[in-house]
Amino acid sequence: MEIKSEISSLASYFLNKNYSVEADYIEIQNTKKDFEGDITIVLFPYLKKINKDKSDFGKELGEYIKKNSSNINDFNIEGGFLNLTISDNYYTNFINSLNKDLNFGKKEQSDETYIVEFSSPNTNKPLHLGHIRNNLLGYSISKILEANGKKVQKVQIINDRGIHICKSMIAWKQFANGSTPKSLNIKGDKFVGDYYIMFDKIHKEQMKKLIESGMDKDLASESTDLMKSAKDELTKWENNDKETREIWKMMNDWVYDGFDKTYNLLGVSFDKNYYESDTYLLGKDIMLEGLKKNVLYQRDDSSVWINLDSDGLDEKLLLRSDGTSVYMTQDLGTAVQRISDHSNVKGMIYTVGNEQDYHFKVLFKILKKLGYNWADNLYHLSYGMVDLPTGKMKSREGTVVDADDLIYDLIDTVKETTESLDKYQSSAESLDYEEYRKIALGALKYYILKVDPKKNILFNPEESIDLTGNTGPFIQYTYVRIKSILKKVNKDAVLNIEYKLNEKEKEVIKVIHEFPSVIKSSYKELSPALIANYLYDLVKSFNSLYQNHHILNSESKDSTSMRLTISSRTADIIESCCDLLGIELPNKM
Repeated sequence: MEIKSEISSLASYFLNKNYSVEADYIEIQNTKKDFEGDITIVLFPYLKKINKDKSDFGKELGEYIKKNSSNINDFNIEGGFLNLTISDNYYTNFINSLNKDLNFGKKEQSDETYIVEFSSPNTNKPLHLGHIRNNLLGYSISKILEANGKKVQKVQIINDRGIHICKSMIAWKQFANGSTPKSLNIKGDKFVGDYYIMFDKIHKEQMKKLIESGMDKDLASESTDLMKSAKDELTKWENNDKETREIWKMMNDWVYDGFDKTYNLLGVSFDKNYYESDTYLLGKDIMLEGLKKNVLYQRDDSSVWINLDSDGLDEKLLLRSDGTSVYMTQDLGTAVQRISDHSNVKGMIYTVGNEQDYHFKVLFKILKKLGYNWADNLYHLSYGMVDLPTGKMKSREGTVVDADDLIYDLIDTVKETTESLDKYQSSAESLDYEEYRKIALGALKYYILKVDPKKNILFNPEESIDLTGNTGPFIQYTYVRIKSILKKVNKDAVLNIEYKLNEKEKEVIKVIHEFPSVIKSSYKELSPALIANYLYDLVKSFNSLYQNHHILNSESKDSTSMRLTISSRTADIIESCCDLLGIELPNKM
């Protein structure tokens, strides 16, 4: 039995037997570093019920637990806290039992399915820094769900239709002279994105002339020749005009080819793609159903609405007077479609920026009011924005940092920084491109995922590759160091279970021991940051052991065996954590 479960059972039994107190939950924490002990029972919840001094009660409970558990060899009381010291035998047996178990802390897969939506780009521009955070969060959460025993379907909804797509199409038709990504040797999504930027630039020039002629700004925005052409293009698309649809498909295919290259570079993948061009009509039947149930209402102009004033929200348009759908209509239909596409769905997670918080509150509320009980299991993984030290990014103005450019620049920076080091220049070994790529991507992923999703990030590329701070390369370097040590040993260490642990050894084992609870918490909070920061704590504690005690040439055979075992298990946990974060580990650094 895991130690906290054992102590919880003993404390519950003690309270019931001696004070007739039913305690279904015993609050147990890790002992704070300022105090002696390993785990702590919080006594305050029971003091009123038993009407006894906290010190006397704590002493009674401590003596009972110490007497009845071979894993507890001492205790002390600090205020309303009972601090218990776990025996070395428990920790040595624990670390020995892992035996290179890469599934340690993970649950066996059940048939419960979770759908995780992430990425969901527009096909008028390449993926950028904001998309990177979205993809890394969605992919990592998918891995964390799997570690908690869930089946996962990774999906995206690709926004491949609408006026914004037509803007790129019109700019290409009018100004490209038939050029293609292949003819200019430009990545497909970058090629199309350049025409989206071109549209905005020329549109603004035309707007300026109209405003100077006396036209109102808002009217001028809708009246430029370029905007009129884009609107005509949208009408043609919706009327299924053959030529328009062929150009639309050709340009989208260019973009998808570019997206695939970026996804491969990032190391993310999807199980199913949904396309807005297929799903934008899905919600219309739901509108009819909602009107029949009087959940929705129709205004005189035939538009369909829902009133959510009583829920602290507002009135929401769901179908325009001309019968065309809005984003909410599409999202309602897509949600219903996804549930029907997959069996035994227990939850659906939308990885979308915090500017859409209100949208998802409304979406989930409407689905619930329409009678879809599974709406209780929908979650919005809301995250903050990502900016660079140079400032905020704007797609239409071309100030967005393309994901590819950022990654390749980071790879170059890692290479230049590494090769400038004296240690590298004096070494007989060199790193190849694959190692630089793994280090750069590890730096990027860790820097982003270590931050709580709800917080904004200012991404500093130079800071992300620091070898001495809370960074991906610091984690990777520790892993490479451990593997180098283990290569020098021909066989697995044999532990003396009676070995007396020193403070540094015990600290590393205690951190390893927490791994299952961290996996569980990261799932409950939908936060890869818990995994990342746990990983940093593990690596720090191991490095402290490494710096203070010899591993291979230690003071005894038993201490060498213990430290080699700790080293091996630490490497295993680093691998598991990095897998959950989507981080590859290099063979050398």
